[in-house]
Amino acid sequence: QFRLVESGGGLVQPGGSLRLSCKVSGFRLDKYSVGWFRQVPGKEREIISIISPYDNSTFWGDVAAGRGSISKDMSKETVYLQLNNLKPENTALYLCAATSGALSIATFRLPWAYDHWGQGTPVNVSS
Repeated sequence: QFRLVESGGGLVQPGGSLRLSCKVSGFRLDKYSVGWFRQVPGKEREIISIISPYDNSTFWGDVAAGRGSISKDMSKETVYLQLNNLKPENTALYLCAATSGALSIATFRLPWAYDHWGQGTPVNVSS
């Protein structure tokens, strides 16, 4: 059974950093891409980043480009998202999602391209 469980969210001060984790089960990280999205009530989900299953290549969306990193640990079946220099406007629910194979630069931003989703972990950037 496919499962993705996010953790690591919470309250962080502006300018601070956070590392989010996406623990997966039921599928292999060398067969599935895993992406991170954020969602604010009333708005569509926005892509943050995705990591490819085959060569660990990454794509980044506009919301966090240059301010973080994405990585995975096969032995722990976990994908990590490191976000730095957080701002109040980064406050959102952060979700991870998975899809079989690799996505192109044209499709990785699209929520409908992902088949499996976690429940999300909330991040609140506030002083």
